[in-house]
Amino acid sequence: MRNSIEFSLFGKYALFTDPLTKMGGEKMSYSVPTYQSIKGIVESIYWKPTLLMIVDEIRIMNAINMESKGVRPIEYGGGNTLAHYTYLKDVHYQVRAHFIFNPHRPDLAFDRNEFKHHNILKRSLKAGGRRDIFLGTRECQGYVESCEFGAGIGYYDQLSEMPLGTMLHGINYPDETGHNQMEIRLWNPIMKNGVIQYIRPDQCTNIRKVKKLESKTFDSSNVESVDELWSEIETGR
Repeated sequence: MRNSIEFSLFGKYALFTDPLTKMGGEKMSYSVPTYQSIKGIVESIYWKPTLLMIVDEIRIMNAINMESKGVRPIEYGGGNTLAHYTYLKDVHYQVRAHFIFNPHRPDLAFDRNEFKHHNILKRSLKAGGRRDIFLGTRECQGYVESCEFGAGIGYYDQLSEMPLGTMLHGINYPDETGHNQMEIRLWNPIMKNGVIQYIRPDQCTNIRKVKKLESKTFDSSNVESVDELWSEIETGR
């Protein structure tokens, strides 16, 4: 696919929190990553407001195992409390994603150089990302490296179909939708032969409004042109 990357994502623990489990102070992970969490990881590899990162599919390589831990999170009013968090353990995924130019950012048209953005994205992936990779939460360190999507043996390759119930798909932000509203998206994924094919955010029909929100202003005064960035990379500055 045009402007795409394929990478392996792995770590010792992951916590893709089911929001329903947070009301009592506990946290329990979904059995698989949400679209939004993987999109955030792709944006940790390389992000600019000029681009929209689209996650196409994910392949579950290891068995889905969970482990509960007693933790002492800090309370907003001060002090600590006791809670149990349920993490995914020994996770390994293969991810395929690509980028398009953000149609809701005509003000950043000066930064639309497809070739250079794609090459910087691939270089950033080779370096392990431009920012730290987290698997759902900050305490779950993750790692990325280039791979061929579909290579190797996955634990669920022979499982024809596995419904995963209703899950959070992601969050709509104003600069990605064109209207001043923050929304959440829900969907019902099905894993087939170990692969989950994500639908695009604009294909989600189960949407809930959260609050009014305005997009941040970006222009040439606070965004470095990709041509300048590419020049710095080429000259080694």
